[in-house]
Amino acid sequence: MAKLAETYACVPSTERGRGILISGDPKSNNILYCNGRSVIIRNLDNPLKVSVYGEHGYPVTVARYSPNGEWIASADVSGTVRIWGTHNDFVLKNEFKVISGRIDDLQWSPDGMRIVASGDGKGKSFVRAFMWDSGSSVGDFDGHSRRVLSCAFKPTRPFRIATSGEDYLVNFYEGPPFKFKLSHREHSNFVNCVRFSPDGSKFITVSSDKKGILYDGKTGQKIGVLSPENGHQGSIYAVSWSSDSKQVLTVSADKSAKVWEITEDGNGKVKKTLTCPGSGGVDDMQVGCLWQNDHLVTVSLGGVINIFSSTDLDKIPLSLSGHLKKVSALSVLKSNQKMVLSCSYDGVINKWIQSIGYCGTINMKNHAPIKCFSAVEGEIILSGFNSKVWRVPLVGDDCGTAEYVDVGSQPQDFSVALNAPHLVLVSTDSGVVLLNGLKLLSSIKLEFTVTASAISPDGNEAILGGQDGKLHIYSISGDTLTEEAVLEKHRGAITAIRYSPDVSMFASGDVNREAVVWDCASRVVKLNNMLYHSARINCLAWSPDNNMVATGSLDTSVIIYELGKPASTRMTIKQAHLGGVYGVDFTDEFSIVSSGEDGCLRVWALTPQ
Repeated sequence: MAKLAETYACVPSTERGRGILISGDPKSNNILYCNGRSVIIRNLDNPLKVSVYGEHGYPVTVARYSPNGEWIASADVSGTVRIWGTHNDFVLKNEFKVISGRIDDLQWSPDGMRIVASGDGKGKSFVRAFMWDSGSSVGDFDGHSRRVLSCAFKPTRPFRIATSGEDYLVNFYEGPPFKFKLSHREHSNFVNCVRFSPDGSKFITVSSDKKGILYDGKTGQKIGVLSPENGHQGSIYAVSWSSDSKQVLTVSADKSAKVWEITEDGNGKVKKTLTCPGSGGVDDMQVGCLWQNDHLVTVSLGGVINIFSSTDLDKIPLSLSGHLKKVSALSVLKSNQKMVLSCSYDGVINKWIQSIGYCGTINMKNHAPIKCFSAVEGEIILSGFNSKVWRVPLVGDDCGTAEYVDVGSQPQDFSVALNAPHLVLVSTDSGVVLLNGLKLLSSIKLEFTVTASAISPDGNEAILGGQDGKLHIYSISGDTLTEEAVLEKHRGAITAIRYSPDVSMFASGDVNREAVVWDCASRVVKLNNMLYHSARINCLAWSPDNNMVATGSLDTSVIIYELGKPASTRMTIKQAHLGGVYGVDFTDEFSIVSSGEDGCLRVWALTPQ
């Protein structure tokens, strides 16, 4: 039996030049944000307490709790809103096609009966309000000519809705049923966010023109501005009110967040400028924010979540990070099995510690896409989508001077001899390359297409898997590879090969969903009928005691097989990662860690059956 122990969450998807929406529930102190097709539910008091909703068919853009905290409405780029329960396995209440394009914002009415959504209506309707139970419209929202980036529901009666968008307009609607009341063109650039104060007395808009404007919540008339003194020097992307309606938090492309005091007459002055940690690069632009209870939450373009204390603005914030993209590989350090290194498609390498979570990013000088990745003591070996294999020394949280060797064509896979890490076997479309450090020992052309490879820990043997499903075993002597045997069992291209820790066995997986365990000495099958995935096997791993093999598949599942028992007694983790599992490794005999398309890592506790 396998039980989820921890989730190391991905960070919010971001887009340069755009704000993003994060929202929350003050009662549970959870926040909601989106990445790909997932809605992430994360607790601010315990960031390792994570749930993921992955039922959308398209990338999700926004999610919000209902006023009573029992429901969540989430929307995606297709214009669809799904309403689902926060309990009972996220049971679906309703699904509606709201507008014809991407939804950028949505909000519940304070009585929880209506929802307003806005976005890109493809030249038609940019805003729609509807009943949450029937989907029937409750008003007409004329007045906008371009994409509506933000919408807000007045939290007190009489109900009002305010909208803002790319046409530089701020529109005000009365209802229900809602109808156009008035429009403002005070901004000179995109109006990125509009929000009512919790007491309903005011609402505020912020814009790429670096300005913030305040309006009367009941009449919609302009009443004040955010003072330009000590104001933002870049586009303001998002704004959030304090619970007492006396302060607001703003974030900007100038890489800062600011807390403003809002006076009775409706003007704002800077109370404190919050400096968000970072290197000062483009990724440190601040694109999203939320004021919830005592927490001031900001999100950078690079996805880093900073959590400040509203009662101690000088306190150093807690920073939470993770992956933005698919986690394509992971490695548990053998010298410290609580430490996991993970690598995502966009070239980011993160460090994680069990029971703690994120503990740092290894700062690469070049964040290029990484195809193959391996971590050995004090060093990372990797390759991208060119012909280079890099050896990168680790110095604390940073990389030392990276050096590379050109292997002539793009690596398909590589394997490091764990007891002699200077030896690396690299497979390419046309053959294999044997490296000794940064020296090219030999380059061997083969008559079959190599799709996976493994080198034994002592560097004396190599196994190459082919497009034809055959396993070719070679002995290695110096710079020479000599073919010793060809094993035939698979019915599809080989995708993964791994030696057991004691090197008495090896396991292989293929695109035809089958895994096989082989005896190294006799080269006969030790465990077969491992055919319980429904799609290609992407990765596999051995337990430290050589007793279990775990496979991860495109079918989103992880399966753990125990040697000495029939394959039918397997442990199956269904829906381990939305979009597919791309990395798996054992941390010890009782737990494994997996990674996938959803950008998350998960630790699973194993209880043998």
